[in-house]
Amino acid sequence: MNPFSSETRLRDMIRAIRACKTAAEERAVVRKECAAIRAAVSENDQDYRHRNLAKLMFIHMLGYPTHFGQMECLKLIAATGFPEKRIGYLGLMLLLDERQEVLMLVTNSLKQSLDHMCRDLNHSNQYIVGLALCALGNICSAEMARDLAPEVERLLQFRDPNIRKKAALCSIRIIRKVPDLAENFTSPAAALLKEKHHGVLITGVQLCTDLCKVSVEALEYFRKKCTEGLVKVLKDVMNSPYTPEYDIAGITDPFLHIRLLRLLRVLGQGDADASDCMNDILAQVATKTEPNKNAGNAILYECVEAIMSIEDNGGLRVLAINILGRFLSNRDNNTRYVALNMLMKAIAVDSQAVQRHRATILECVKDTDASIRKRALELVFLLVNDSNVKPLTKELIEYLEVSDQEFKGDLTAKICSIVDKFSPEKIWYIDQMLKVLSEAGNFVKDEVWHALIVVISNASDLHGYTVRALYRAFQTSGEQESLVRVAVWCIGEYGEMLVNNVGMLDVEEPMTVTESDAVDVVEIAVKRHSSNITTRAMALIALLKLSSRFPSCSQRIREIIIQDKGSLVLELQQRSIEFNSIVEKHQNIRSALVERMPVMDEATYSGRRTGTSPATVSTSTRASLNLPNGVSKAPAAHLIDLLDLSSDDAPVPSSSGGDFLQDLLGIDLTPIPSLSGTRQAPASGTDVLLDLLSIGTATPAQNNLSTLDILSSSQDNKPSVATLERLSPLSSPPPTQVSSSAGASPVMDLLDGLSPNLSMPGDNGQVYPSIVAFQSSSLKIMFNFSKPPGNPQETLIQATFTNMSSKIYTDFIFQAAVPKFVQLLLDPASSNTLPASGDGSITQSLRVTNSQHGKKPLAMRIRIAYKINKEDVTEQGQVNNFPPDL
Repeated sequence: MNPFSSETRLRDMIRAIRACKTAAEERAVVRKECAAIRAAVSENDQDYRHRNLAKLMFIHMLGYPTHFGQMECLKLIAATGFPEKRIGYLGLMLLLDERQEVLMLVTNSLKQSLDHMCRDLNHSNQYIVGLALCALGNICSAEMARDLAPEVERLLQFRDPNIRKKAALCSIRIIRKVPDLAENFTSPAAALLKEKHHGVLITGVQLCTDLCKVSVEALEYFRKKCTEGLVKVLKDVMNSPYTPEYDIAGITDPFLHIRLLRLLRVLGQGDADASDCMNDILAQVATKTEPNKNAGNAILYECVEAIMSIEDNGGLRVLAINILGRFLSNRDNNTRYVALNMLMKAIAVDSQAVQRHRATILECVKDTDASIRKRALELVFLLVNDSNVKPLTKELIEYLEVSDQEFKGDLTAKICSIVDKFSPEKIWYIDQMLKVLSEAGNFVKDEVWHALIVVISNASDLHGYTVRALYRAFQTSGEQESLVRVAVWCIGEYGEMLVNNVGMLDVEEPMTVTESDAVDVVEIAVKRHSSNITTRAMALIALLKLSSRFPSCSQRIREIIIQDKGSLVLELQQRSIEFNSIVEKHQNIRSALVERMPVMDEATYSGRRTGTSPATVSTSTRASLNLPNGVSKAPAAHLIDLLDLSSDDAPVPSSSGGDFLQDLLGIDLTPIPSLSGTRQAPASGTDVLLDLLSIGTATPAQNNLSTLDILSSSQDNKPSVATLERLSPLSSPPPTQVSSSAGASPVMDLLDGLSPNLSMPGDNGQVYPSIVAFQSSSLKIMFNFSKPPGNPQETLIQATFTNMSSKIYTDFIFQAAVPKFVQLLLDPASSNTLPASGDGSITQSLRVTNSQHGKKPLAMRIRIAYKINKEDVTEQGQVNNFPPDL
């Protein structure tokens, strides 16, 4: 017999393919076999058609193309014998899907006239009916669903339970494809809930669950008609005697348990009456289910999900959280992981009940499994409050000392965020941050030690204590980069306090530090961290300051500074030469140059600390500027005021202030990359802004001449996106600047928050009528206007956001863009959580300056983003109904 003829059996072909030693040999065998199948197809071989299709399916599973034989499936489906139909339907499900055009030809083969009971769904043979239902449930398209839904609905009442089960599964596919057909299946699905056969009952429960998800009417129907019946079914299944057919680990049909609990959860959510009806049975399931086996744990988990989803019952929720606490002690990693996930949801419902399991959760932070450690750490972060922050932080820092290197980064970030958010006092904050820097300073982000320096500068009564603590920490943890930077900065600022033991606290022990010892620390930092430009730059500044504070060490300091005069890094070379000149030749002005830095604005900078929101809008485009330690960094206009450059012929600074600062200080400026909440540099952020606010891609109705004129320059009618302002999370502080590529100390960027916050003046002048700037089905935005006296171009806008839906909006963010002839500044929003049902509102202040006042009206494109049940929602629109005289 020819090994590649149509008469060969499937096993012979499989044996030949397995005998191949190389991929080329396998391709040759498949190619010959496909050629034989094509020949048989062209000859219309009736006897071996089902055998050839079986081979074709195997070839398809190997990944080879089989499109030439797909129509053979339809011919086999139309055959009269069960063996042919079985292969035909199997090939149909495997070789085709609902996207294939040939499927349109299948509908007539699946749906035959009621007068021909021998065909497909109406066949007298229940096994052939089952084949048709399986195929329909796997590849059904929307068109097929509409045509065959009545036949499937009829089969839900078929005499054979296997057909009813398959019809229920097929119905699930139909309502998912065509939700409009849900009402046709509601009553038949409710009838399936009375079945005794477990297979039919499980599929019926799943069908009811899917109906509730796609149809509100079906949900209400099942709540009123079926809740009590489902409770009774669950009670009967739970209390049923031992049945070998359904028993798993001593539990009767846990799969049915789980399906019933899921349906009860859907019915009880948001309905007090249905929740009351199922309270008792949920309590019985939670207390009587054996938790020693995986099947029991699965049922308990679904029971907890149901309890946490239905309407409030404090006692049940405590019971559910206690079950999750027991899960945390389970040896199985999967069980502990799902318990941690569920506890993260439960903490929003009953925080006190979750707090009782705090010790067990902390043990999970030390687990050997990385996924459990990470999830437990996130849960601990949610558990922290003002009353338990100290013990929890102590536990986490103790674990930080022995944790794995790959976990230190996440653990350090969480500890810093906890300390920053909940610190009860500054001395405790400083102590904890020093512990973290000592243990994992190399894992600490720059904004963390930036924030620590700001706090230290504001704690005038703790300067001496802090610099001594840093000196001691440096002796034992001098290899931690972030610790070294903070220590060097503090010694440069408060070195005399270190030497003279100024500001001793009761908790401190006296220590003796000489001026030479203080210089030794800075010198070690220069030599040990020679590869890090930022640390060396900070050390050079500290040495310059110590040269004034410790005159006896001036010569030694000069020798250390001069070592970098030949550095390949221009920034270090320049500092070395300039500082050496100051120490050697300009001693009369040195003390004035190296005075202590002014106290930094902690309120302005606090938002940059770890764990806070992204940066907010800047009042102007600003560059990342690295200034010498002790030199204040302020916008150009502030420097003009500071230096009394107010004459008429003084140059007006640009909007960025970059050119003025560059000329004044002779320092290269590095542009800020596209940070959220800053005005984009020309051309560089065009596409991002177009994508963000859809400007330039408006619908035909919006893209009219008027809109183009509003958003255009005076030379043409094209939108000038380069000058539009992109505004982002407005509840957050100024953005963290990017360090200069020259390697200057990023600690200078700490001064980037000295400009005053935008605020509404007390006298707002004439009041204008309010407008509805934006309104959707769930959100309303009102604009109230006023103008400060003496400046007709400027308008003050008070935006009020109201949530008219029944769900709370979290992480609320308002963004806006305006034409290039308009300048827009915004205050932070009053909150980032918008209450439901109009019970409260969020307000936000905007300052708009229209340089074309009286010539062009205001226009604004807005975008609102928020979360509903942790799902992101975005709305956007355009405001064109501003009063004409703004």
